Amino acid sequence: MAQYFSLHPESPQPRLVRQAAGIVRDGGLIAFPTDSAYAIGGRLGDAALLERIRRLRGVDERHHFTLLCRDLSEIATFARVDNVQYRLLKASTPGPYTFILEATRELPRRVLHPRRKTIGLRVPEHPVVAALLAEMNAPLLSSTLLLPGEELPLTDAGEIRERLEKELDLVIESGHCRPEATTVIDLTGGAPELVRAGRGRFEPFGLTAD
Repeated sequence: MAQYFSLHPESPQPRLVRQAAGIVRDGGLIAFPTDSAYAIGGRLGDAALLERIRRLRGVDERHHFTLLCRDLSEIATFARVDNVQYRLLKASTPGPYTFILEATRELPRRVLHPRRKTIGLRVPEHPVVAALLAEMNAPLLSSTLLLPGEELPLTDAGEIRERLEKELDLVIESGHCRPEATTVIDLTGGAPELVRAGRGRFEPFGLTAD
């Protein structure tokens, strides 16, 4: 049965943030708001949690998971970033973007795309997520809370608890959450490639939606 925490959207209560971090460290799967849609996630390196996310999302091993990071230095720990990529990341983080990058050996192979050995990374702009990442002192393995057969991610914490209370260990409520996923940009090639048009603008990367 999922616990339910209501956190202030701008000044999240430290006690609840510590409790949420404890649930993650214990292997819990949580749902939380971001600067785009709700996401689900948990501790990096937990094989059982990874399978729970895949089962809930209805995705296979080719699905690109996302690491939520505190800042660019943390991204550089888990992905190979050259000077051009770094400038693009610096200009657009924090924000509603997920970047596909080549992973470093710091990441378990099971969280990577099996053929490309890539991972999605992003630095979200949301006080609750920032507080949780700071308390964890580690990234969160995450995926957009988009259920199989549905076109839009879930956005209401009450509905999430009602529909998924047996699948999750914690639901975090923190006010309004957008129904849009992130804009996904692949930076592994010679030029940025738009993978998914979401909330973040893609024109700054010289891209169009068609």
